[in-house]
Amino acid sequence: MRDSGSSTARRVPRVLAPLLLVAALALTGCSGSSADGDTADAKVRRAGAADSGAGAAGSAAERPGGSGTAAPKPPKPAATHIIRTASLSVRVRDVPDALAAARTAAENAGGYVGDETTDRDGHGHERTRVTLRVPQESYEEVIGRLSGTGRLLSRVQDAKDVTDQVVDVDSRVGSQRASVARVRELMDRATKLSDVVALEGELSSRESELEALLAQQASLKDRTTMATISLKLSEAPPAKSGGDDGGTGFLDALAGGWGAFVAFLQWVAIVLAAVLPFAVLVALLILLWVRVVLPRLPRRSAPEPGRTAVGPLPAHPRQRPDEQD
Repeated sequence: MRDSGSSTARRVPRVLAPLLLVAALALTGCSGSSADGDTADAKVRRAGAADSGAGAAGSAAERPGGSGTAAPKPPKPAATHIIRTASLSVRVRDVPDALAAARTAAENAGGYVGDETTDRDGHGHERTRVTLRVPQESYEEVIGRLSGTGRLLSRVQDAKDVTDQVVDVDSRVGSQRASVARVRELMDRATKLSDVVALEGELSSRESELEALLAQQASLKDRTTMATISLKLSEAPPAKSGGDDGGTGFLDALAGGWGAFVAFLQWVAIVLAAVLPFAVLVALLILLWVRVVLPRLPRRSAPEPGRTAVGPLPAHPRQRPDEQD
């Protein structure tokens, strides 16, 4: 009996040993799978944290002054607004032809002709002043064409940067429009007459300011879009003949003498005009003396010659100054 019991006791551990080994392996596999699952979840969480950290680092790098390692992107350059003006003085042979060429150059460039004034100088030479408006992109090309129409006497160009002024006006226009819209909303919700009256006055004031800003904005846009060119065309004097050699010729001397003679006659006429009243007065006095005063003066009678028996004595001849008694 002991042998059978002992043999049975020996077989039990042998049977349980594989079962325990299987159970241990199963437990090991479960723990290993759970450990692998935890590791995967941790990896996902770490990846998400890394992505969020990279996004935060990227946003920090994009912000000005950020501490990120990425290089900041250069800002987009703002548009430049420049007012360009020019003043040209050109001497040409024929002013009407040069003016027609200037008009054609401005119109072909997409511009137009503004003010125009034509007159003549003291020598009878024609001259014209005209204002041209051309687009900014065609400004230099038009300046070159106008300078080549004749002999360039002077050229003055000016460029004024008004970018800050344009940006400021645009910003003020946007703010003023929003202000007008808010006042209109308040008027729509107002119920009291006093509130409506007060809001109408405020709306009128803000709309006036908005109109002034819009006019300033339009003026800046026009001056920065279209350049202004002031052109002066003067007629060249006629060429001299070949025999003159730039000196004083017979015709010049004759013209100078005639001018001096005319000037002399003018001075004589001026002197006579100044003396004429006094001459008339003196003539009237002389006429009065001769016709009125002189006939009324007593006249002295001549002494009668002595008489003799033969007849009256002859008159004694007057003694000359060089004769002696």
